[in-house]
Amino acid sequence: MNRSLLFALAAFVAAGCARKITADVVLKGAVYTMASPEKAEAVAIKAGKIIFVGSSQDADHLVGDSTEMIDLGHRMILPGFRDTHVHLRSGIGLSDCHFEDLTTPQAIVDSVKRCVSHAKPGEWIRGRGWALPVFPNANPGKGLLDKVAPDNPVYLTAADGHSAWVNSRALAIAGVTRATKDPTNGRIERDAAGNPSGTLRENANALVGKFLPPYSLEQRELGLVQAMSLANQFGITAAHEGSADPELLEAYASLDRKGEMTTRVFAAQYVDPEKDLSQVDSLMAWRDRYKGTRYYAPTAAKFFADGVIEAKTAAVLAPYLNSGGSTGVANFRQGQMDSLMTRIDRAGIQIHVHAIGDRGIRMTLDAIDAAARANGPRDRRPIITHLQLFDPADIPRFKASGVIASFQPLWAFADKYITDLTIPILGPDRSRWLYPIGSMVKSGAKVVSASDWTVSSLNPLEAIQVAITRRGPTDPAGPAWIPEEVTDLTTMLRSYTIDAAYAAYQETTNGSLEVGKAADVIVLDRDLYAIPVTEIHLARVLLTIMDGKTVFRDRVLR
Repeated sequence: MNRSLLFALAAFVAAGCARKITADVVLKGAVYTMASPEKAEAVAIKAGKIIFVGSSQDADHLVGDSTEMIDLGHRMILPGFRDTHVHLRSGIGLSDCHFEDLTTPQAIVDSVKRCVSHAKPGEWIRGRGWALPVFPNANPGKGLLDKVAPDNPVYLTAADGHSAWVNSRALAIAGVTRATKDPTNGRIERDAAGNPSGTLRENANALVGKFLPPYSLEQRELGLVQAMSLANQFGITAAHEGSADPELLEAYASLDRKGEMTTRVFAAQYVDPEKDLSQVDSLMAWRDRYKGTRYYAPTAAKFFADGVIEAKTAAVLAPYLNSGGSTGVANFRQGQMDSLMTRIDRAGIQIHVHAIGDRGIRMTLDAIDAAARANGPRDRRPIITHLQLFDPADIPRFKASGVIASFQPLWAFADKYITDLTIPILGPDRSRWLYPIGSMVKSGAKVVSASDWTVSSLNPLEAIQVAITRRGPTDPAGPAWIPEEVTDLTTMLRSYTIDAAYAAYQETTNGSLEVGKAADVIVLDRDLYAIPVTEIHLARVLLTIMDGKTVFRDRVLR
């Protein structure tokens, strides 16, 4: 009898339990623990905790009349996946128009036309997911929308969330004209005559977006429930909400009070570059308001250091090519970021930063170091996410400063965003340092993974494959894009499990299959180590258990 079973027996005997110990659930299969030992044959769960990890034969001692025993054969058992940067709030808009799979302007316009046909006269048409490369210069015009929605205002968010496409009716409601100046850290795209063309960038989105009717608490709750359900289908049991406002914080708290959370959520509150240090008091108040919640904690602060490369709004060290010397948009001045980050860090709030350009990344690292110097040593675990373009000199700084690198591995291949919009404005030499996941792993920094859903797929298995192959998920075997930056399966699984748990200060209670840890467990339909890497994206999650409760079960196991 192994020590895991002895541990379980001893615990129950010490508690005065004289009857036979039985598990609630016993799973048998190819167990990968993300701990030591690395492999096992069975996992047993009781009262939301893992009480056994070991051999199939020893697990039989824990099977009783009420135990659900599932023999999975050679299927893979893992800790639950954890997404370190996602926007579950986007579930609130699942009923909006969607364009994620549409590849031509006409297909998107036709989809908008269908949405308009179901709307009332004058009702706002919301939508999201149009891809920047579909349109010349990533700049769709209002005329396309005016033809199908002359009377309904239209507001369509790009897949990356950093651009909006609107029609003339929406611009008129917002009072955006040729005379309207670009807002701070935003840009109104214009036609040859200087009139708004219909595309808005970054903070300019709000010029129209603020006129959208607000969602109710009930709509927010329903959207989050739908988003968490989708996450569970992909094996996700914990997520870092990328940016939250007070309305979203309340929706999460309401669901937690009602026992409807199926994913652990760590929310990052938005830090406004146009507000001073007094906003930190509000961040602290909202954090403290929800202390003691079971599955939800607004324990982080979200900085948007810059924009995106495709729209030339990411902050870069050298000018974009053919841009008139533009180096993008830094949303904070360096001293301002230093001061805000130092104050937030002093309050014990975790730092979570969107940084895409090499200048945005460097500014963020400098601000984190400034906070550490001012506040002294502590276990701060700051997270920088997206991390697209690097000056390689900054890669070693992550380990040196204890910064967690949160990549979106699914972006690390040469799709149209890279070939049509990114390389042409960076050039090949700088493009060598796009998504250097392999180099970051080799540096010894803590590397975790995320989806940034709904910007891209929520499925971790697609992202894991891309990180290993540096090719598209459905591409056959072939040369890797920037082969120096490939990584391996174990590293990627850790980035979605135990290392991601570290990013939430939960590595001692979660993230691996060990006795005493929370029972966040998933089952895949195949062993990823036993298949070609080009087939990883085809694997399916069959079972997701969060804190001992089944939150997703495929019909194969019913």
